[in-house]
Amino acid sequence: MLFGSSTPFAKMLTGALQPLVLSGLMYAGAGLGLTVFVILGHALDRGRLSLPSPAQLPAIGAVVLIGGVFGPELLILALARTSAVSASMSLNLESVFTALIAWMVFRESTSLRIVVGMFPICAGGVSLAWSPQGALLFSPGALLIAAACLCWGIDNNLTRSLSAIDPVLLAAIKGLGAGATSRICATAFLSLPLPPVHVALGAAALGLLGYGVSVALVIHALRELGAARAGAYFAVAPFIGALMAVAILGEALSWQIGFAAESMGMGLYLHLTEQHGHLHEHEPIEHEHSHTHDEHHVHVHDAAVTDAEHNHAHRHVPLIHGHRHFPDLHHRHGHNS
Repeated sequence: MLFGSSTPFAKMLTGALQPLVLSGLMYAGAGLGLTVFVILGHALDRGRLSLPSPAQLPAIGAVVLIGGVFGPELLILALARTSAVSASMSLNLESVFTALIAWMVFRESTSLRIVVGMFPICAGGVSLAWSPQGALLFSPGALLIAAACLCWGIDNNLTRSLSAIDPVLLAAIKGLGAGATSRICATAFLSLPLPPVHVALGAAALGLLGYGVSVALVIHALRELGAARAGAYFAVAPFIGALMAVAILGEALSWQIGFAAESMGMGLYLHLTEQHGHLHEHEPIEHEHSHTHDEHHVHVHDAAVTDAEHNHAHRHVPLIHGHRHFPDLHHRHGHNS
């Protein structure tokens, strides 16, 4: 809801701000706001944060650059060339790219239902991008959105490998890194000045909700669901963005948008109703993340620990059992079929 709602509001700001400035301000607002949340939360709770390791820094850098700089820049360039309704609906392609990269590159497990559901989502995206009257078969705005979705598909899969890190902290790092990079590029290469204070604050507040809190929630979902399924559930965002664009900007609906809504809705239904469960084996592993004591976390503490969520390095012993699950942090095992 947060990310979907941010698209029409970002379009409203495209006339007042250059794309690189707007994306930089939105991510800077996300990074600064979440940093304050991390500091206050740590001071009040005094819990231990799951920090990134030195080996994870290259992946974090790639996430900042690809997902925090390139992706938003391409989307904002697209918003200047297409309607907010069409742009919002086209963002469903992010779930397709996320799933394809997860399956083909990271070998994440899938099911026939998830694969079949991708086809109507793709069909809806093609219908929105189709523009036979132009020199190109697809509109420039739609191609830019597809490129942005590819960036975020790569971003989601890289972030999945980092999902043991505290989600708010990782989202704050991404926001600060992307905001600073965009600002440096805007100043050093394009000599773009800062906008008026009230416009900058509006963009930063929009970024905090749409690119900050939203990203933190997505990182948590990547830990619990895996990249392909988290991306599929995230496909509700474009529908919310389209409804907001009609309600706030007064944009008109078309047969393409109607077909895309029906087609993408069908694919989303197939994804949301998927159930996956079988007998599987957990190999021994030692890692650190926030958790509660459940069937996957049965261990002894040196000091008394309540049933509340807590964080520390812990070891998983070998375990064989069967239950419904997703390819989360503890179920990234292979499948025979």
